[in-house]
Parts: sequence; C-alpha cells; structure tokens
Amino acid sequence: MKQLVVSIEDLKHNINQIKNYVSSISPDTKCTIIAIVKGNGYGLDLIKYSKFLVQNGIEYLAVATLDEALILRKEKITKNILMLSVINNQKELEEAVKNNITITTDSKENVQIINNLANKGYKIKTHIKVDTGFGRYGFIYNDYENIINCIKSLQENAVEVEGIFSHFSLAYYKNNKHTINQFNRFKKVLDIIKENNIDIKLKHICNSPGILNYPEMHLTAVRIGSAFVGRVAAQKNIGLKKIGKLIVDVAEVKQVPANFNISYLNVYKTKRQSKIAILPVGYKDGYNVSQKNDMYRIINKIRKIIVAVKSLFKKEKLIVVINEKKYDIIGTIGMYHVIVDVTGSHIESGDIAELEINPVYINKEIERKYKN
Repeated sequence: MKQLVVSIEDLKHNINQIKNYVSSISPDTKCTIIAIVKGNGYGLDLIKYSKFLVQNGIEYLAVATLDEALILRKEKITKNILMLSVINNQKELEEAVKNNITITTDSKENVQIINNLANKGYKIKTHIKVDTGFGRYGFIYNDYENIINCIKSLQENAVEVEGIFSHFSLAYYKNNKHTINQFNRFKKVLDIIKENNIDIKLKHICNSPGILNYPEMHLTAVRIGSAFVGRVAAQKNIGLKKIGKLIVDVAEVKQVPANFNISYLNVYKTKRQSKIAILPVGYKDGYNVSQKNDMYRIINKIRKIIVAVKSLFKKEKLIVVINEKKYDIIGTIGMYHVIVDVTGSHIESGDIAELEINPVYINKEIERKYKN
C-alpha cells in the first residue's frame, strides 16, 4: 500500500484561516479568493481538491493548462475557472471559450484572436496579464498605450474584461525592493486605466507569500495556492497546517552487522549490529524532492547532490514514523526505496510507515486519500 493521505479536518482549517485572514486585511472591500489548483491541485488531486474547495465556499479556481480546465468542466464544476497561461492557438482558445473558461490575454495579436471569436457570437471573459518584472506572460508594464487600446478593443467587441493581474517573483521575503517595484509598476497601470474611465472588477497581484508578507497589496482579489496546503514560503504565521502525509507498508525488516554499508555512495555505515526496515518509497515517488532540485541547470543539481551528501556527515536527519514512534532514515534516498534504522523495536514487515512530504512533488500514480 502507498497513499498520500489528506486530512479533511486540517484542510478545512486552512481554508477557514485564509478566509478569515483575507477578510481581516480587507474589511472595507470584498477581496475575492482565487484558488490555484494547478499541478494536480498542488499534488492533492485536481478533481478531489477542486471539489473540496468549492464545497467549502471557494467561488473561483485557476489553472495553468487548458487540459486542467477542461477536466474540471467535465467533472461538472461550474464555478469560475481562470486560465492563467495565455493561449495563442485559435483552436485551443475557442475550446476554452466554448467551455466558459476565463482566458488571459497579453498582446495585441492575442486580443485580435479573442475579438474574432467574440464576433462569432461567443460570450468571453478575460483577464489582462501585465509583466511587472517576472519575464513570463504579460504586457510590459510601461506599454500603457497598447494596454489601454487592447482593453478598449476587447470591450468594443463585447468581451468582458473581468480582471487584470501581475505576478510577484520574489515575494517570499519582506521589504524586498523588487516586490515593491513590481507593485508600484502595477499600481501605475491601474491608475492609468482609471484615468481612461475603464472599470475592471478583479485586480490581483498577490500570490500566497505575497498576501502574507505584503497584506497591504491585496487589491480586490488574491491568488492562493501553497497557503491552502500549509507549505507557503512566508514569515507570517496564521496557524496553517501542513497538508499531505505519505503512508506505505514496511516492505522488509532484517538484521545487518556493524560497519555495514547502507545505500548508495557508501556514505553511511552502521556503527553496531542494526535492525533495518526497508520502505518502498523513493525520489521517483517525490520523496525528499524540492523545487530547488529541478528548477536550475545541471551544475546546480550537482551542487545539490554534494550538499545532500555533506548533510549526512552533519547528522541532518530525515524522520519516519512507524507505529507512532519516530525513526531515522539512514543512507541516501534511492529511486524506489529508503532504509530506516529500527534497532531495538518490534517493527515487522507490513507495519505502516508515515513520511512527511510535499504533495506537489508526489507521483500522480499514487492514490490520494481524503480522511477525517
């Protein structure tokens, strides 16, 4: 058995904490919570997680890919769905519009495709993306004339411009100059839009770390992803609980002699005769994988491996819980297995082991189980 267990009680707790927090920082204006469910619902299962959010009062979802959006519509989720990425393929854009998916636009060329669809009789909702210093989708922030002209063009073609947004690149740290500059650039765009008598309902730039570290930047909507799963990179603590725990059966238990090598690289040897438990979980399943392992060049990955090896000598420990007791993982993490020192215990093959894990990295093939 191998499952990612999601605590229903803890997830409800996080949703309520975030609702209360957003209400507390925006007492005079309604601030819409847009729940980000990309990446298989942050690893919690796109369908199960999205339905759970809707059942608990979340009215707006957002995805990264058209496939994600279409899956939700197929599952009869009728709430608002925002497509965060820009679709420049006309056939795919038409598929999104047919399914009442709110689309994102960021160029004159993309606006023209949208207008062509609107003239075919489609009812379309869109959000304008502004690039304030992330370097991904979005009108460049100081291209004011083009932004205004595109918004007016959409409105003239009966396209509802429901929102406008940007995205922070470094909101993980408080009092960061780049984050402040990004916000000020976005505010300037909003000011110019207002000067041109254009009213847009949803204005959003804050992601999870943004709303916690820079609550004054909340505007009329916020995008919440990592905060719902209690794994947000932010200094502010609002009592969120970590969601997701991997459970597996102990595959085998055996005795090994002293001075015996454990796992790859020969960096760990037993100091005494030891009892070890073998767990059928490894980095292929997403265990002990972090974003830093994947988002940089190969040289950075090599450095990460070196750091991991050095950590063994510094006695930095990974812990597993078996029969409500904590044990150390020893040796390096394999693709399919980890090894646990259970010397002196009564652990047997078939006992249940619990591992702390970030669900966003968990293999999609592993069952997600929602439990009370």
